[in-house]
Amino acid sequence: MTLQELKRRLTIPVIGSPLFIISNPDLVIAQCKAGIVGSFPALNARPAEVLEQWLTRITTELDAYDRAHPERPSAPFAVNQIVHKSNDRLEHDVQMCVKFKVPIVITSLGARADVNDAIHSYGGIVLHDVINQKFARKAIEKGADGLILVATGAGGHAGVQSPFALVQETRAWFDGPIALSGSIATGDAVLAAEAMGADFGYIGSAFIATREANASEAYKRAIVDGSAEDIVYTNLFTGVHGNYLRPSIVAAGMDPDNLPEGDPSKMAFGSGGSAKSKAWRDIWGCGQGIGAVSDVPTAGELVARLVAQYRAARGRLGLAVPERRAA
Repeated sequence: MTLQELKRRLTIPVIGSPLFIISNPDLVIAQCKAGIVGSFPALNARPAEVLEQWLTRITTELDAYDRAHPERPSAPFAVNQIVHKSNDRLEHDVQMCVKFKVPIVITSLGARADVNDAIHSYGGIVLHDVINQKFARKAIEKGADGLILVATGAGGHAGVQSPFALVQETRAWFDGPIALSGSIATGDAVLAAEAMGADFGYIGSAFIATREANASEAYKRAIVDGSAEDIVYTNLFTGVHGNYLRPSIVAAGMDPDNLPEGDPSKMAFGSGGSAKSKAWRDIWGCGQGIGAVSDVPTAGELVARLVAQYRAARGRLGLAVPERRAA
């Protein structure tokens, strides 16, 4: 699938980011039907055997939708693979992606040529998320097709560079697909990402506060009530710096303004690990864009809002709306 072919399948150039614990088949299917790339971390399907069940359901339901709506088929979906040595499920999960010919695989926390080769064996696309030029160049050298630039303000594990600098410096040497992550929660922000040189906006936190998302009502309400000032950047919980909701840190009995440093040597992103479980279950990952979130809609309703905002923003600038799938 080429970049242009992918964009023509979308109602708006957006990839829904994979949300640990939160992304599930309900959310992914709703996102794809609405016309954006829906995604989930392979590790959300537990135990490992459940991944095949999820992939069966997603592919079956989207195929049925496409047959019923040939004029506006669903967007492709993506699976996120954590390519870190602590992930003891990686080989199994990649095999499942190959079996189901998952259209897009998002790789994180490491770049491996063998994983990329496996996805390329059936024509799949690999996007790798990075926070700086060192990791970006390494990912492309290892065979990734595109990059997800994780700028400051992104939810979960995030970098510290301005999106302007990150996109500009990457575009100086890379002309392939780029998705931009970091405080994107409106259609206007998606257009801004394109104006900077990215091909897609990468949206996560706004989808936590949707009805399909596997997040507690308290988590969703904290996003609705929160703003950029409620986001805390720390490496305490996983050993990797990330952005988290202040109220969840307070509820865990800690002072968000006086957190100790974490231990990078104790990173745990595989199938076990109490630190990881606590981080994402009790300490809620979230980005700085949540000031735009005012309620808890369905994923389809959220995408419709993004599309309307995107078209309005283009209209204000006198720009035509690119030919894409009808909403």
